[in-house]
Amino acid sequence: MTDIQHNKQTVVEFYELAFNAKQPEEAVEKYLGPQYIQHNPQAPDGAEGFIGFVTWFAGEFPELSIEIKRVVGEGDIVVTHGLIKTSAEDPGQVAADFFRLENGKIVEHWDVLQPFPETSANDHPMF
Repeated sequence: MTDIQHNKQTVVEFYELAFNAKQPEEAVEKYLGPQYIQHNPQAPDGAEGFIGFVTWFAGEFPELSIEIKRVVGEGDIVVTHGLIKTSAEDPGQVAADFFRLENGKIVEHWDVLQPFPETSANDHPMF
C-alpha cells in the first residue's frame, strides 16, 4: 500500500470512527498525530478540542452521520467529499474536508461546507 493509499484509509477510518461510530476518543488515539491544528472556526485546536467538539455535536444531533462520497489524496493531503446529516430528515451539508498527515497520522484539518441545495440551475447532482 502506498503512503497516499494509507493516508486515504486513515482519514476515512478516522471520520467513520469519530462521527458515525461516535467514538472520538478512540479515533484520536488511533489516527491523530502529536499535534492537531484545526482551521474550522467552530472547533478548537488539539485532540481534546476535537473530542469535545464531536462529543457536543453528536450530543446535539444523536442521528448525526457522515457519508463520504469520494476521497482524493496527493502528497501529504487527503480530501473527502461527503454529506453530513444531523437526522434522516435533514437534507444535510455538503462538505469538503482537507486533512494533512505526517508519518501516517492526521495533524491538520480544514473544511468547506454548504447546505445541500433544494434546487439547482443545472441537472448535475452534488455527488
